[in-house]
Amino acid sequence: MKPIKVGLLGLGTVGTGVVRIVEGHHDDLMNQAGSPISIHKILVKDRNKPRSISIDPAKLTEDPLDIVRNPDIDVIVEVMGGIAGTKELILEALERGKHVVTANKDLMALHGPELLAKARDKGCDILYEASVAGGIPIIRTLIEGFSSDRITKIMGIVNGTTNFILTKMSQEGAAYEEVLKEAQALGYAEADPTSDVEGLDAARKMTILATLGFRAHIALEDVDVKGISSVTQEDIQYAKQLGYEVKLLGIADRQDDYVSVSVQPTLVKASHPLAAVGGVFNAVYVHGEAVGETMFYGPGAGEMPTATSVVADLVAVVKNAKLGVNGRQANISYKEKKLKTDEQIASKYFMLLHVEDRAGVLMQIAQVFADYDVSIESVMQPPTPNRQGAELIIISHEATKASMQQVLKAFGNLSSVKAVKSVYRVEG
Repeated sequence: MKPIKVGLLGLGTVGTGVVRIVEGHHDDLMNQAGSPISIHKILVKDRNKPRSISIDPAKLTEDPLDIVRNPDIDVIVEVMGGIAGTKELILEALERGKHVVTANKDLMALHGPELLAKARDKGCDILYEASVAGGIPIIRTLIEGFSSDRITKIMGIVNGTTNFILTKMSQEGAAYEEVLKEAQALGYAEADPTSDVEGLDAARKMTILATLGFRAHIALEDVDVKGISSVTQEDIQYAKQLGYEVKLLGIADRQDDYVSVSVQPTLVKASHPLAAVGGVFNAVYVHGEAVGETMFYGPGAGEMPTATSVVADLVAVVKNAKLGVNGRQANISYKEKKLKTDEQIASKYFMLLHVEDRAGVLMQIAQVFADYDVSIESVMQPPTPNRQGAELIIISHEATKASMQQVLKAFGNLSSVKAVKSVYRVEG
């Protein structure tokens, strides 16, 4: 059996996990793939850096071209991240007939169609299971497991950092800034947490999932994004009183071939499975016309969970080579993209208003909702003994995004409404 030689771009957390699995599970992988798999060359920033695993120094290089242009290497595994420079390396690898496995969500979200087209043109595979939700095999499930179904909704917690923060805020009553510092100290959040807390990381992952689920190319700019930095302890406690948890959800929805994709803090009914997903765990809920509701749950990041997905893709590449079907992936984005307008996007809404505490105010607010054809499901006025004015918590029945925008604009012109403190989508 001809051994499969792998070039590994990156030896950080995930790269180290890949080496551990390939070397530690050698016999299992050989039986699964039908050929022995070995790490032939590894790209590192510093060859002399101390490492948590023992590696032959002859395998290390600081020049990526030693790997990409090495004729002995069959498969490139890219786990170094980044876009600038990384894209060019992968394109060159494909041009030279090398298969690619990547965990790079940013690259696949922004340049996936181009890379997949190049792979097909060159008869190569490019697989990217680890780019979304770490150890959860959601990408292969969407491509293969749902191939006979029509997916109507994908809804998920796909960023562990924000889920950790919101879980802590909910369970311990801590403030956002306090929990963010703890997440940074634990290594869950970067020194600059913007990508996570403002929803950009989740948006890139939802771009990938929506493209796969709806078979149409969804671009990053098609995703409506709002992060969690404005979520307050007050929001979370009021939500809990009403039987909801606040989660940063990616939501991709399709109706009559029109789609919408968003990332936003959302009130999730406590009885919904997503509400119970805590800490840094991820979960993806998928609804298909035939299968109904399904949910996939597991660790969304980390050395071994993510490396497991990377090596599973590596085994799939070798199996495809044995069958002679490399580069023959189905065209994922074969449908025309039709984005919903604000008049077509509909959901229930939670709204927290600070208003004047006097007779007639609730009637004025109810009239605004009626003017724009938005019906109210429930109203709660919690006691505010030490504050001037009153607070109203309103949950609407399902309403269009356009209608809610008109309601909010009308509130801005209503003297009795002192502030619209929070507005969130409601699911479940």
